[in-house]
Amino acid sequence: MALIFTPTNQIRLTNVAVVRVKKGGKRYEIACYRNKVVSWRNKLEKDIDEVLQTHTVFTNVSKGQVAKKEDLIKAFGSDDQTEICKEILAKGELQVSDKERHSALDAMLKDVATTVADKCVNPETKRPYSVSMIEKAMKDVHFSVKPNRNAKQQALDVIPQLKTVIPLERAQMRVRVLVSGKEARKLRDHIAKLATKMESEDWDGGSLNIICTIDPGQYREVNDIVRTETKGTGILELLDLKEVTEGEEILE
Repeated sequence: MALIFTPTNQIRLTNVAVVRVKKGGKRYEIACYRNKVVSWRNKLEKDIDEVLQTHTVFTNVSKGQVAKKEDLIKAFGSDDQTEICKEILAKGELQVSDKERHSALDAMLKDVATTVADKCVNPETKRPYSVSMIEKAMKDVHFSVKPNRNAKQQALDVIPQLKTVIPLERAQMRVRVLVSGKEARKLRDHIAKLATKMESEDWDGGSLNIICTIDPGQYREVNDIVRTETKGTGILELLDLKEVTEGEEILE
């Protein structure tokens, strides 16, 4: 039985995600595992072996055509395949099918809607919206997700737009501030000015325990005040994010 000859400069790979870059007028590609490229770029995945199917630079992954050593040296100044793979990973364009692109955009849309639902409430009821209601509102304002921006950034962008079609506001943070010493009275006045509601304040032997609600945008300022005014001895504790009464159900 005759042996089947496979050219030595060809490597056959299946179920791959391809990252491509052009240098010196030529195309160079690497074969990666699906879903790992973004994790590597976001520094969530640190093991290069979990990202690359093979430490090989191709001119065409689908045809299994391997790049020539002399071309790599000319284009990248080196023939170190792993280092070149890392450069292509960082700078290259991830090739995805229309189906994959559509699926990724749908997933991103749900991530953005989930983030909005998690951070906002209906100001009339102080109860959160369901993710599906936020998704519907996003479609009503014709919001288009951007694959190169994270869900949190896009959620902050879309909130003002959503307010045009549904009652919506950022959920208030419920926090506890514990301070003691001579600065307690002064700190109490600072907190009172920033808080949207002072729920309680208890004095015990010169120590102050405050529970209040603040806008999420004020959290950093309150934290800075507590830290600097008390020289690090004060405590700021996040109790709750959403204003939901116990036993209430999420709106559908």
